Amino acid sequence: MTNRQKDLLLEEVRKYHQERSQEKEFIPGVTPVLSSGAVLDEDDRVALVDAALDMRIAAGVHSRRFESAFARTLGMRKAHLTNSGSSANLLALSALTSPQLGDMRLKPGDEVVTVAAGFPTTVNPILQNQLVPVFVDVDLGTYNASLAQIEEAVGPRTRAIMIAHSLGNPFPVAEVAELAKERDLFLVEDNCDAVGSLYQGKPCGSFGDVSTVSFYPAHHLTMGEGGCVLTNNLPLARIIESFRDWGRDCWCEPGEDNRCLKRFEYQLGTLPKGYDHKYTFSHVGYNLKSTDLQAALGLSQLRKLPEFSEARRRNWRYLRTALDGVPGLLLPEPTPGSDPSWFGFVITVDPEAPFTKSGLVDFLESRKIGTRQLFGGNLTRHPAYQDREFRVVGDLRNSDIITDHTFWVGVYPGLTSEMLDYVADSIREFALKHS
Repeated sequence: MTNRQKDLLLEEVRKYHQERSQEKEFIPGVTPVLSSGAVLDEDDRVALVDAALDMRIAAGVHSRRFESAFARTLGMRKAHLTNSGSSANLLALSALTSPQLGDMRLKPGDEVVTVAAGFPTTVNPILQNQLVPVFVDVDLGTYNASLAQIEEAVGPRTRAIMIAHSLGNPFPVAEVAELAKERDLFLVEDNCDAVGSLYQGKPCGSFGDVSTVSFYPAHHLTMGEGGCVLTNNLPLARIIESFRDWGRDCWCEPGEDNRCLKRFEYQLGTLPKGYDHKYTFSHVGYNLKSTDLQAALGLSQLRKLPEFSEARRRNWRYLRTALDGVPGLLLPEPTPGSDPSWFGFVITVDPEAPFTKSGLVDFLESRKIGTRQLFGGNLTRHPAYQDREFRVVGDLRNSDIITDHTFWVGVYPGLTSEMLDYVADSIREFALKHS
């Protein structure tokens, strides 16, 4: 295919997108108001088709470009794409078990501090690596653990902290990073809901020894599926890459040979000297790579991150102002010192209110307004964790309140002011009618 042919095809793709994307009238009670969703424009569609025309079906040039650009965006030295945010969390924690870390490596039975009110994929890698979660409670309003709660949970077997920024609202990550440094603990910063959020003026995802991101359609940027692991530690970055790429010792790209110029000169393990380095394995790893199609879309999305983040902040402020003073509701608050790029607008129905969360949620859903739980609520109450070893610090009272009384609605950039008015008016109408 010539460049001219390709340009003509991509121009037709652009026209196709424009024809398919005519703005539709919002009809209250008929048009769904989603809690989250991808915002995709003609540049995104063109980026995907452009990569497809080049038949970039495995990780390649677009992946490397995205990793470099995204690392710069968060102020980190290395980024490694994965096939999902869940895989990113698994990869990040698994890398910390590497024998190459010596005495610092995480070993079976070591403890990792986390929160009970969260999403399973922040906790599951702890169990999957035969480590022990130590659950702490969160504060209502911010829905994050405090530094004091996290510090209280650190015991003699604690070796790491792995916590997510709740709905884009940062936990006190600078202080937690300092605590981790003082106690010789690893900090895994789950940034999957908080791309674009700032704490003390610094991007979330840049504080931990390792941080993770998700590119699922609900998140701040999307590749359809996809995730990323970031670090400033170059030796750790090599370990992350090895775990992601089958556990192999070689760092050549797939299809690339002998970058190190010593492919047949190594002697590792008990293998014979000269055994092909491309087929030498230093970790019990996975194949968690993404594709160039995903990365091409990610590069297009990344250019829109500032406007996406501003839209999320604007929509959150809109709802916060509109719902201020509505009886029976505890409204969210940003963590002091933070500037969140919000993932959602979280609401807790006062346990003493004359109406229930279920009643309010049913009312909103009947009006085509999408709602979501604050993920798993108290994860220790789920069947998956009933026969698992874990430790609890405190009584998890607020996590239980979240389980019974908390939900959230959307603030993603695809929502219009008409939709936000409809959401706010509906919540206010229900609360006032039942108060």
